Amino acid sequence: MKKFVAIILTLIITASVLCACKPEYKDPTSGIKVTKSTDKYRNFYEIFVGSFNDSDGDGVGDLKGIIDKLDYLNDGNPKTDSDLGIDGIWLTPIMPSHSYHKYDVKDYFAIDESFGTMKDFDKLVSECHKRGINIIIDLVLNHCSKFNPLFESACEQVLKGDLSHDAEYFEIVRSDSLPGDGYTSIGDGYYYESNFSPYMPEWNLSADCTRDYFKKISAFWLKDHSVDGFRLDATKYYTSKTTDGAEFLKWFYSESKKIKPDVYMVGENWTGNSEICDMYKSGADSFFAFGFADSTGAFVNAVRISNAAGLVSAVKKFEDKSKKENPNRINAYFLSNHDQKRSANYLKTTGLNGTKLAAALYLLMPGSPFIYYGEEIGLTQNAAAVGDEYKREPMIWDKNNLPDIIVNGKTSADSGQAPYGGVKQQEKKTDSLLNYYKRVIKIKNQNPEIARGNIYEYKVKDNETVAYCTEYKGKKVYIFHNLNSSKTKTVELKSELTLRGDLYAKKTKDDAKVELNGKTLTLPPYSTAVLK
Repeated sequence: MKKFVAIILTLIITASVLCACKPEYKDPTSGIKVTKSTDKYRNFYEIFVGSFNDSDGDGVGDLKGIIDKLDYLNDGNPKTDSDLGIDGIWLTPIMPSHSYHKYDVKDYFAIDESFGTMKDFDKLVSECHKRGINIIIDLVLNHCSKFNPLFESACEQVLKGDLSHDAEYFEIVRSDSLPGDGYTSIGDGYYYESNFSPYMPEWNLSADCTRDYFKKISAFWLKDHSVDGFRLDATKYYTSKTTDGAEFLKWFYSESKKIKPDVYMVGENWTGNSEICDMYKSGADSFFAFGFADSTGAFVNAVRISNAAGLVSAVKKFEDKSKKENPNRINAYFLSNHDQKRSANYLKTTGLNGTKLAAALYLLMPGSPFIYYGEEIGLTQNAAAVGDEYKREPMIWDKNNLPDIIVNGKTSADSGQAPYGGVKQQEKKTDSLLNYYKRVIKIKNQNPEIARGNIYEYKVKDNETVAYCTEYKGKKVYIFHNLNSSKTKTVELKSELTLRGDLYAKKTKDDAKVELNGKTLTLPPYSTAVLK
């Protein structure tokens, strides 16, 4: 009996010692206030309107459907953790168009009837603003629809021999002066520029009449309907007879600022970092950082090969060069968008854990990140399917109740688009991709220096550890990522810091946590630490 009691006492003492060695986990984000953005720095969410949420069962996503899901993006209460923490929304084109994607605008002063009414749009803007969400809309100024009344009128006039009046709005030339490919015949020896499609005639961006028309468009949306800015399509092609892209964009940005002084604009210039930096001379706020995105981008590559060599220095070089061209620039990092394959597709080889880590890498960089709807649940596309519509398939709210949304005439079936479950399933799992995204954005919103600061590389000897700091108004935040999926990393810090946030893309057998003991930072596999 005495021996039995002794064994029990030994077990109790051993358990007590073990418990003492492993202190109870305390969430470092607890008690830290989320800073609500009052400037242009935002966590943006791209919504392909026709695929996001269908409110009336007609097979097309709509504006009311977005309103119904706003609390999912941001419930307006910074104290809650149930929403995604989004404070900026980019809507793909909402104006009347003959195509499903709406990038060929027929009427710049209306809402496509498949999406709803102008009253629906005004309510959406109002509900966004109540929640602290800025809303920007896609604005297509390089080209319009072949069925735009101005272009139809221009064609009629040209065929009558009149190259003035409405014909001046467009790039129209005679056959004997064709500069090259990319032109479509009107008839009688006249052609219009149409590099994207014969259904998309290109505006003459040099003409005074075109610029006056664009000023009216800008005022209509910024002043009359209270949008916060524009995502500008195809800025790479903003060239005309007597202007280049930077000149035209500088003009349009300046005119829009007269209407709304704090207007925000982000441009699509699908080129390399050097060309993007040159476009910043226009003064526009942001350009998408295409050089870091897609399957070959620096963020994905770092996760794929578990190597951070050159990542921070590449970001810093881009940040410094773009800032030189525009001191107020806000770089826009992203993983994928509606023109690219879904990020979860090309992160498939890294699994769920790698998909999480890639998100932390780009979301915790300076600037305003852009999340493509569904990215936060690991939405994928049918790898064998061909066509842009498969990059724009419906959002999966419930894996067990798939939406009946039709994209470009095709009804989406379950072809593995939500391998980790829909929103409903992932909200219930503490370690889901969705909840990981929520925590990353929460940490970023708790530490405004991350988005707004200048980036500096924090030298470490290990290429599997990403390390840098961002400094804003004299305050510094330090960020460390362990890219190794199986090994714990240790970093000896130069000074004592405080742990502000931790992220775990992978659960370890012993549920290891980020630890900060004095100047020693311990990072479990696939973990992230934010210090201040």
